[in-house]
Amino acid sequence: MNRSLLSMAIAPLLLSCAVSAAQPRDTPAAAADAALPYRLKVVAEGLEFPWSLAFLPDGRMLVTERPGRLRIVAADGALSPPVTGVPPVFAQRQGGLLDVVLDPAFEQNRWVYLSYAEPDGAGLAGTAVARGKLVGNALEAVEVIYRQVPKSEGGLHFGSRLAFAPDGTLFITQGDRYLHKDLAQTLDNDFGKTVRIHPDGSIPTNNPFVKTPGARPEIWSYGHRNMQGAAIHPVTGALWTHEHGAMGGDEVNLDQAGRNYGWPVITWGINYDGQPIGIGSEKAGMEQPLTYWKPSIAPSGMAFYTADKFPGWRGNLFVGSMKFGYLNRIELDGTRVINEQPLLKELDARIRCVRQGPDGFLYVTTDSPTGAVLRLEPPRR
Repeated sequence: MNRSLLSMAIAPLLLSCAVSAAQPRDTPAAAADAALPYRLKVVAEGLEFPWSLAFLPDGRMLVTERPGRLRIVAADGALSPPVTGVPPVFAQRQGGLLDVVLDPAFEQNRWVYLSYAEPDGAGLAGTAVARGKLVGNALEAVEVIYRQVPKSEGGLHFGSRLAFAPDGTLFITQGDRYLHKDLAQTLDNDFGKTVRIHPDGSIPTNNPFVKTPGARPEIWSYGHRNMQGAAIHPVTGALWTHEHGAMGGDEVNLDQAGRNYGWPVITWGINYDGQPIGIGSEKAGMEQPLTYWKPSIAPSGMAFYTADKFPGWRGNLFVGSMKFGYLNRIELDGTRVINEQPLLKELDARIRCVRQGPDGFLYVTTDSPTGAVLRLEPPRR
């Protein structure tokens, strides 16, 4: 980023990833503009491309760094050494260590789930999910519970976000791996698919294609491009996802069982060379997005806000924009978008992840070699 307020705020104090971070503190942007509807605090810094975060019951958090490290962040922002037991990752281009979520019964079973780009040792890679029990600063009893089929070449379009459904099953979003976009329309592979599994990796018997000859039984929905956002609606329990378009056509979808979301047959975007993609923007039997962006905002991260720290934001959907460097606040009427407000533009920072914390505040990560975890709090009045 070009001498953004964030970089100016933290550059003099940047710490190596092995050293403790400073106490949480206001950014200059939050201090300088009393009209902002939030106050922004730096919680942790010195993280290399922080991709996702998850909150531990004791007030600490787990943060993934895309090159392959998992960190524990203390309440004062101190970073642990890398957590041991993390599987090897394919850390090229968009690949690496991606999402992290806790098991719904974490306090009893200690399971932590990681999505990542998994290498095969011969230059190919694919999205995978592993789980391990968090014991001290280590993951133990680590097991891979899901592997995208097949692995392929290249370092683009891995997805991937994880979301536990109310029934305890685990959704995994993935990309089409870029070079194989047409396979997003066929059911004999996992490219461009949301999949649904049990936490141990077994397949739910009520998945939509379990009895379809030749189909991968883990598939939940198909026809996606590159999904880097997923969240469970707090009222309906439905899965919402978003995905990157090409030039234009980033979209938010109500991700339903067995549905075809169109890529690359239909899209609201065009190719990077200016040529059209597919047959247009609509086709019978293919789903339309709840909303889409032209031009693309490069979305990443997604969270519904349900707490009381920002009463006017309850029920809103939040999505990070990496292209334009803001956090998008989306007001909804059911599934209809009625207003959007860009937040954090004063930072000029790529927003990679957004989560609601157990304290009711919003947390984001910034996508850079010297990334940070930031917290949005109500402004002082």
